Amino acid sequence: MAKRKKYPRLPNGFGTIRYLGKGRRNPYAVHPPAHLDEKTGDITDRPPALCYVDDYMVGMAVLTAYHAGTYKPGYELSVKQELKQEAAVGTIASRILSDYRKIYGIDANKPTFTQVYERFYAEKFPQGHRYSASAERSARAAYKNCAKLHDSVFASLKYNDLQSVIDNCPLKHASLELIVNLLHQMYRYALMNDICEKDYSSGLKIKKADDDEKGVPFTIEELAVIYAAREDEIAEMLIIMCMSGFRINEYQDLHVNLDEWYFQGGSKTDAGKDRIVPIHTFIRPLVSGRIKRHGKLFPHSAWEFRRSMNSLLKQIGIDGHHTPHDCRHTFSYLCEKYGVLENDRKRMLGHAFSDVTNKVYGHRDVEELRKQIEKIDCDLFVTNKNI
Repeated sequence: MAKRKKYPRLPNGFGTIRYLGKGRRNPYAVHPPAHLDEKTGDITDRPPALCYVDDYMVGMAVLTAYHAGTYKPGYELSVKQELKQEAAVGTIASRILSDYRKIYGIDANKPTFTQVYERFYAEKFPQGHRYSASAERSARAAYKNCAKLHDSVFASLKYNDLQSVIDNCPLKHASLELIVNLLHQMYRYALMNDICEKDYSSGLKIKKADDDEKGVPFTIEELAVIYAAREDEIAEMLIIMCMSGFRINEYQDLHVNLDEWYFQGGSKTDAGKDRIVPIHTFIRPLVSGRIKRHGKLFPHSAWEFRRSMNSLLKQIGIDGHHTPHDCRHTFSYLCEKYGVLENDRKRMLGHAFSDVTNKVYGHRDVEELRKQIEKIDCDLFVTNKNI
């Protein structure tokens, strides 16, 4: 004996669609919500049926219209008539969805966080794309960690809604970075598509201490090899990164002042945000050359740069598993080696001060920092002499 088809379960308190058995022209009774005993939760009174229908989905359309305030006696007849036409299932679904939006206050022109994510994801990772599998996994993981936002209308979200997700996430710093990065990308997508009017992700902060600062600096000998290959775009950028200490993602929006010769940027922590790093005289020709050629310092995507960097290092004979973050460690190493004041090294790297004196009262202007960074002897990059 064939089993009766299963239909979607109705939400609690939505009403019931009772199957009355075979042999009836309209075997489904559509009842509005029953009255329940407040203490026991038992049904005390079942209201009479709104109508009797021959199809469960018609019953769903009736109940949804009932809650949306659009139901009138005989409504089910118009729905049944639609079932006889082509694309009936789609028509009924449209009716239900339209009334569902009225019930829950959802505007079809104001998509939820999940709907914006799905559109963004489909555009960013189309079939045949060139992004890595890890980039897709990172986006999906970050989305899952925003579960609190999934059902919210995207345009209704505010800064505190986003920041609370970051603050309440128990995961490590690296995972929080993925969430912040996803929100930045989604808001850029939403603004371009007129889904929202303001980017509330721009001021997000990760308040948890950074736990992913591991890395291995390049040696002086390796820096000399990289400098010798500076005609290559990637080698050129590696030298600049090793002499400035920003994180790879920070270079994409870095402000470059060629009049007063300094970099300004950084956004990962309060201490690192909008910090200033003077441009060492050794790399000024490299920096100005890139700006002239590309209109900006870093015309790459992070994943593209990492891939090209790995290829270049193998090509010029530098073994090991260096990452772009190792350039930041190299800058710290060079500052320490050539006697840059520790507090100024921290300022240029964007590290937080633990003592009140430096945290609150420590201020240094560009020229004071320039005197410190110029202590680094870059002639070693050229001569590669043993130090």
